[in-house]
Amino acid sequence: MSADLDRTPRNLLLCDRSSLLDQKNRLSAQVQQLHFGYKVSVLLPECSSAPSHLDSVLSSFSSFYLIRKLPIYELLDSDFLQKAVYPGGVYGLSYKTRIDEDNCVALMPNGRLCLSLDKDSFEVLGFEGKPSRFNHRSRSRFVVSVDLTDNNVAPGGRGYLRLVTGLKSRLHLQTDFLLSHHPGGGACLQPLLSRYDWSEHTPEVSRCHLTHLSCPAPRSCDPHSLLDWLGAVDAGVSREDSSSSFLSSLACPDPKTTLGGALRVSVCGLLLPPDVQRLIQELRRYLEQPLLESWVSLTVHGFMDSPVSWGDGEHGVLRGGENFYNLLMFQDHTYQLHLATGAHDTCPP
Repeated sequence: MSADLDRTPRNLLLCDRSSLLDQKNRLSAQVQQLHFGYKVSVLLPECSSAPSHLDSVLSSFSSFYLIRKLPIYELLDSDFLQKAVYPGGVYGLSYKTRIDEDNCVALMPNGRLCLSLDKDSFEVLGFEGKPSRFNHRSRSRFVVSVDLTDNNVAPGGRGYLRLVTGLKSRLHLQTDFLLSHHPGGGACLQPLLSRYDWSEHTPEVSRCHLTHLSCPAPRSCDPHSLLDWLGAVDAGVSREDSSSSFLSSLACPDPKTTLGGALRVSVCGLLLPPDVQRLIQELRRYLEQPLLESWVSLTVHGFMDSPVSWGDGEHGVLRGGENFYNLLMFQDHTYQLHLATGAHDTCPP
């Protein structure tokens, strides 16, 4: 066996405990920092079906667009900047590009454009950037980060013309691209969409009712063990620790109880922080009801190959590309927030 495979990859896990009643809690700000979510998983213990108000929120995440072979210089179109980027709330991400091999692009809601480029592409572009912080011994990848709302890159200016010329006349960078806008949907995106082949998509919702589920004590369980358990539940992996099981030797952490049932709901797509915030508010409302169990779990996974993860911080993949957070909420309004990344990632906020 390879020595690399015999070692567990380094990871980073930050834990925050607070109360939603505390005006100084940082939950909202932390949720906003993960711009590009691809999967939201909710676990409701002792629940067979979600109440209508909660189910409505789970089924009403913002739609998004897939634009095929979008030239990236189009994101600097003056009309697109004026109507979509400058007002804020635009989320864009290159689709099916690999952060360790391909050129990757992200457009963030604050108007910042991030290009993660291989060395040859960076040199052809001819625009200021910096070496990736996750280069090993050689500088093989570079990051170009541009605030499109800055006056220095306003249409017609020297910086703007250099970037447009580099993208349009030299690099010719194009990619399939995911695009969404909040609030207001896609009205401000239509002029751009009309020039290319595009399709609109609604996040996919799946539900699964679980029975006889072994469950740890969420308040006292070790965070790493708790996240392992939640991941196993979400993936449908057995947690019985059977000696005859070849696929899994995972066991539910002690002390544990057995739930009669639980509801697992997953939403997949380009998922925006404002929709996650709305879901958190509905989960708070759900916890105000008389329940057999006094907690719920929410996990949000970021895209593995996004060039950014937390805020404007650079993201790399190494082996897993993990960037996610888990929120445990309790009936007394307290919560536990776990923010996790792999080794090639910026520290979560």
